[in-house]
Amino acid sequence: MSGLERLLDTEPVVVTAGVEVLAGALESQSVEVRRTEWSPPAAGTEAALAKLAAGPEAAEANEVAIARLLEVRPHLVDVVRAIDVIPGLTERTFLHAGPPLSWAEASGPMRGALMGAMLYEGLADTPEDAAAQLAAGDIELSPCHHHQSAGPMAGVISSSMPVLVVQDPDTGRVAYSTLNEGLGKVLRYGAYAPEVIERLRWMERVLGPVVGDAIRRSGPVDLRSLIAQALQMGDDGHNRNRAGTSLLLRTIGAALVESDIAPVADRSAVYSFIDSNDHFMLNLVMAAGKLIVDAASGVEHSSLVTTMARNGTEFGIRLSGTGDRWFTAPAPTVDGLFLGSFTAEDANPDIGDSAITETIGLGGFAMAASPAIVGFVGGTATGAVQRTLAMYEITMAEHPSYQIPILEFRGTPTGIDAILVTRTGVRPQINTGVAGKEPGVGMVGAGLVEAPLECFVQAVNALAEGTASR
Repeated sequence: MSGLERLLDTEPVVVTAGVEVLAGALESQSVEVRRTEWSPPAAGTEAALAKLAAGPEAAEANEVAIARLLEVRPHLVDVVRAIDVIPGLTERTFLHAGPPLSWAEASGPMRGALMGAMLYEGLADTPEDAAAQLAAGDIELSPCHHHQSAGPMAGVISSSMPVLVVQDPDTGRVAYSTLNEGLGKVLRYGAYAPEVIERLRWMERVLGPVVGDAIRRSGPVDLRSLIAQALQMGDDGHNRNRAGTSLLLRTIGAALVESDIAPVADRSAVYSFIDSNDHFMLNLVMAAGKLIVDAASGVEHSSLVTTMARNGTEFGIRLSGTGDRWFTAPAPTVDGLFLGSFTAEDANPDIGDSAITETIGLGGFAMAASPAIVGFVGGTATGAVQRTLAMYEITMAEHPSYQIPILEFRGTPTGIDAILVTRTGVRPQINTGVAGKEPGVGMVGAGLVEAPLECFVQAVNALAEGTASR
């Protein structure tokens, strides 16, 4: 049977784009209808999109960039002191999430986290002293993404903090992230109470050394394998990491028992801390994500999004083909569920480097694999599936390792294409935590947010003009 004969022998399917009356009328006549979201290209991108479509450069560059992204095999190899490994980090340099910002521009949770880091490092005696030094410019602030690192929420990394070391064995590239503190009143959400600082010091003194020793004993941990397994156990890799954390603990558990680096009581405390912290795996996924996107960066003409990050004031993206240049817009508010008596009035705009998980096909792009995630961030299980399906419209590939059971093991939508975002108007979906807008408050909820279209408009125009700095 020829292709034309097969087409004529098939029941008709109508694809609709926002025409609900037409879709309903067709369905009433027993015609199969597939709804898709579509809108005209983003205003201000018409000339850029035409220019990029005129030649093969973008398509060819994107083939190279997405291949590099999919080839990376991240392995957890160690936990060490941040200042010993992170390029450019000093005792008076603090890294933070998102695009560059100053103390004057910093939101409440970012300020709270920076003040807490000052207290933790012994650079200030009181929160007021910390704020005064930061306002005077005594501490250099720099994005994690400029230092092979990624940090959740405020994302603050200071010199004494233990960091995860994630490496690609094929290339030797490395990336870093802090250890996850848990939920609630924690530094990354802007809290700096005495118990927050004491927890950080315990993590430096006990958690980091014990976990590092266990990893060295057990051997490198294949994170791509762990993430792939976790997706099929109900994780999304961003806000649900219960399965991934359990798999990690199972992987290093024997080494924790056999270790002689610390007393039994300390090793038991480490085991209990990880076991009770379902988000522990998040920071490993983020370090893996940073390693992955860095490998795909710097491909001339490519429209692959290599960074999506928020600092609580601005949302920023970077493209493979535009190097280190940031394209920013005001950070959006999160549509979420709130803890206790907190409401939307208490919430800060979106914050954190954790959208790197979406950048590599996880988080909001993999919500169909994680129906239970809606109990944490809101929405419905059906809506979670629809969000994932929409992301296939703006991505370059389906991840061969990260598969979604409910979609017949289809790979997660991976590799955001800024051209497709501006052409379709479909914006990247992110699930995220919500920090209180005042310094010191901590976590107030979790929810869903969409990346601002304005960032992608700027990026596509710069890509077309060839004016981006490199």
